[in-house]
Amino acid sequence: MASPAARISVAALMAMLAVLALAAGCSAQLQYGFYQGKCNGSDVEAVVQGIVKARFARENPIVAYLLRMQFHECAVNGCDGGLLIDGPGTEKTAAPNLSVKGYDLITAIKTALEEMCPGVVSCSDIQILATRDAVALAGGPPYAVRTGRRDRRQSRASDVRLPAPDYTAAQAVAYYARLGMNALETVALLGAHTVGATRCSAIKNSRLYGYGGKPGATDPGMDPATASVYKKWVCPNVSSSDGNAVFVDDQWSALKVDNHYYKNLQQIRGVLSVDQNLYSDGSTRWIVDQLASNAALFQSQFAKVLVKLSEVNVLTGVQGEIRKVCSRFNRPDRHIICRLSFSTPIY
Repeated sequence: MASPAARISVAALMAMLAVLALAAGCSAQLQYGFYQGKCNGSDVEAVVQGIVKARFARENPIVAYLLRMQFHECAVNGCDGGLLIDGPGTEKTAAPNLSVKGYDLITAIKTALEEMCPGVVSCSDIQILATRDAVALAGGPPYAVRTGRRDRRQSRASDVRLPAPDYTAAQAVAYYARLGMNALETVALLGAHTVGATRCSAIKNSRLYGYGGKPGATDPGMDPATASVYKKWVCPNVSSSDGNAVFVDDQWSALKVDNHYYKNLQQIRGVLSVDQNLYSDGSTRWIVDQLASNAALFQSQFAKVLVKLSEVNVLTGVQGEIRKVCSRFNRPDRHIICRLSFSTPIY
């Protein structure tokens, strides 16, 4: 029979091994093909791709919705699914997020995967995979993403701090530096404005009718012919035009992931001030010129920066949770939060 001391030593060893295993889980990293062999024979990434492809076929603006969702998600506390949570005071209720779309697609994908392998695929991974697939369908670059993210049990509207549409180039670069990006990556990421639209309310006061705080003043940094079209046909100076859509790129290119956005900036035809300011500022103008003149360079840089954005402040291992429903947290007994401290001896 083992002595009491031996039994204590064995117990201590088992406890230490358990803690080390938990620590390993906490420090786990994202990896390519994370879900291979984990979904009862189903290919998780193929499932996501199929659902996105079907949605894109009937609603190709979904690429713009998902790109915007990924940015609004990852720029606030990282890519953690916080934007998906319903309820008062959540990220979804913050003013900049009220116009975010595409939640129903994430729900559809999650529902399908839960039927195949319950509690396996995180909502945050679904967001990243869906965006990747939509970008490729819209003519953008195919790119691989690492998976293994977990969902955070936190979502607060007060955390939402997103860049303003009238940022200077310096302000934009400073903002994106918080996400670990340099000037080239900032300009490449803003290339997401190659798809989608904004509202007249975003440019009427700042660029068309109240530039510099002067009533009736139009931004001299906007191509006069373009400004005239907006003022006459798209955004007349009446309150009823506030909700009218304004394509951020030319309408014929507004659903294609291409470098035409940068060519517009060269012609002083940028819609949002933050976009045109990238060209008016010499420190970023050269980057715009490079991306405008080299479509392959834009494609490669855009893919790289989307991957980098997708890995901002992620949770992995046993951190956070894998939500059963993307719009609400699991019940407290359904998650494990990784909080380890080695300040107390383990016996």
